[in-house]
Amino acid sequence: MTWIRRGWFWWLDYWYVSIQQFRGIFARVPRQFAEGSGQPVLLLAGVYEPWFLLRGIGRRLSEAGHPVHVITRLGYNRTSLTEAAEAIAGYLESSDLHDVILVAHSKGGLVGKQVMATPGAAERVGSLIAIATPFSGSSLAPYIPSRTIRALGPADSLIVALAANLDLNARITSIYGEFDPHIPGGSELPGATNVRVPVVGHFRVLADRRVIHAVLDAAATTAD
Repeated sequence: MTWIRRGWFWWLDYWYVSIQQFRGIFARVPRQFAEGSGQPVLLLAGVYEPWFLLRGIGRRLSEAGHPVHVITRLGYNRTSLTEAAEAIAGYLESSDLHDVILVAHSKGGLVGKQVMATPGAAERVGSLIAIATPFSGSSLAPYIPSRTIRALGPADSLIVALAANLDLNARITSIYGEFDPHIPGGSELPGATNVRVPVVGHFRVLADRRVIHAVLDAAATTAD
């Protein structure tokens, strides 16, 4: 893919996420998300993202029989990985959820892996399905004027510790596209189930039917 096409897809990506962020301001969690008898699902959006970016995937999972949960008080996921993981651990305990499938985008996948390493929450999580997650950090993060995003750099101590925790990877499915402008190093994770989908971008991939099907397939495999 040429740099011109990549640049075009990049701007389409930002146009898409801008619209979704605006729509997320007014969005309510659909009532039917709570219904279903399958494995419970918890949606985890990325940094500066409302949960609404995962609404389409959540709807399809709900239609497949999974009760879908959203922790709205996480807001735009600007807290540290450990703070977010502690909030999720509290939610899992208070809701008495077990064998949960974490379905996450970008930083949400890092939060999900941190949850899997958090005492009291680890035993409540069955698996993690991560989309476009920088498991080894993003080489671009240190250059962004935001402390929240700089914490996602490859040299950050928590990113390094999570990357070194290989024992959890067997329960993770990492789904990613051919090119992601936010994660130059890619999202392939050693020991995980890696699913490369022929898509481009970081945000618009969440609405791509091939990515959604990959999530549904991973959730169904987990349930078997």
